[in-house]
Formats: sequence, C-alpha cells, structure tokens
Amino acid sequence: MRPWFVRALWMGLLHGAVQTGVAAVGVRSPEATSVRPIAIGLLIAAAVIWGAVDTLRDMPSRGMQWFIAALIAGPFAGALGVIGSALLVDQTGQEALWVALTGGAAFTALLILAPAGLGMVLGRFLAQKDSARH
Repeated sequence: MRPWFVRALWMGLLHGAVQTGVAAVGVRSPEATSVRPIAIGLLIAAAVIWGAVDTLRDMPSRGMQWFIAALIAGPFAGALGVIGSALLVDQTGQEALWVALTGGAAFTALLILAPAGLGMVLGRFLAQKDSARH
C-alpha cells in the first residue's frame, strides 16, 4: 500500500472523527469552549509525531507523500465530518457538504501538511543529534 494512502486514510479518519466529536460537544455543552483548541492541538501533535517518525525512519520522498496525503485527507475528512454530524449529532444536511469540501478541506489539508512538515524538520534535527552522539 502506498505511504500517502495510509497517511490520507488515517489522518482523514482522525480529522473527521474529531470534527464530529467537537460538534457533538458544542451541541450538548455549549459552555465547553476549550474543546476546540485542545482538539486542534491533538491533531497537530499527531501530524508532527508522524512526520518526525517518517524522517527518523528515512522514508523516501516523504514531503511529497505528505503533500498528496493532505490533499486527499482534506475532502475525505470534510465528508466524514458532515456524515458523522448528520448521523450522530444533529440534522446536518447536504448543504454543509459544499463548505466541508471546499474551505473545510483546505483548512484540514493545511492542518495536516504544516505540522507534518514541522515534524519532518524536527525528525531531521533529532536524527542529526543522535548521529552526533555516536
């Protein structure tokens, strides 16, 4: 299986699930305002860690793999978020799908690509630090 497919699938599932969870908390507990920043922090941490691991494992063309994965995971996560919200949270209709597949997908792709890039830089730094010790 291609590396970009695995990353797109799991990051899309993660982002879609988090979108649904944040929407559910927002509907059931509107006073819980700290949920969204915590959720975004966890999504960023997941991409940073995975990007760093890819660098430490020396995955070939990891930047392009993450770029393709982010482009695919964005719309996938948007569609999953709308479907999850419609089924589990409220009566979200198909009118929300266009927003999720355009602006929401672009934001999600950026929320995957930028932290993964940061993770790859961090992984390179850790690899250099480790090789200097040996």
